[in-house]
Amino acid sequence: MFMVEYTLNLNPKKSARAYGRALRISTKSSVTVCRTISGMNLLKGKRLLGDLITEKRGLDGKYYTNASKEILNVVKSAEMNAEFRGLDTGRLVIFASAHKGFSFIRPRRLKMRRTRRKMTNIQIVLQQK
Repeated sequence: MFMVEYTLNLNPKKSARAYGRALRISTKSSVTVCRTISGMNLLKGKRLLGDLITEKRGLDGKYYTNASKEILNVVKSAEMNAEFRGLDTGRLVIFASAHKGFSFIRPRRLKMRRTRRKMTNIQIVLQQK
């Protein structure tokens, strides 16, 4: 296991964080979604992710459902960490970032092409105002 380095280190008494490692989602779409929800209130961010999953609202004409599902799971994990620390969930602000993870080549049979699989790492930090 390796040590996780967060891009944003805040006061540990007023923040909670979660890390999604090696998620099978597009890095490009997850960066777009993370930039959109970064700086939002927790409730607004979760509502936006839910609307993207149910395709009620889109970003630049796209819904990014796969990335939104995985990011929402990491946001919920960070929210549970914040509740455990005793932070007020109504005053939390999301700071999200997505980074390229490792990639590997999945072998196939003799005449078939092999496929390259890419991974994405998601970091969510919730800070209390």
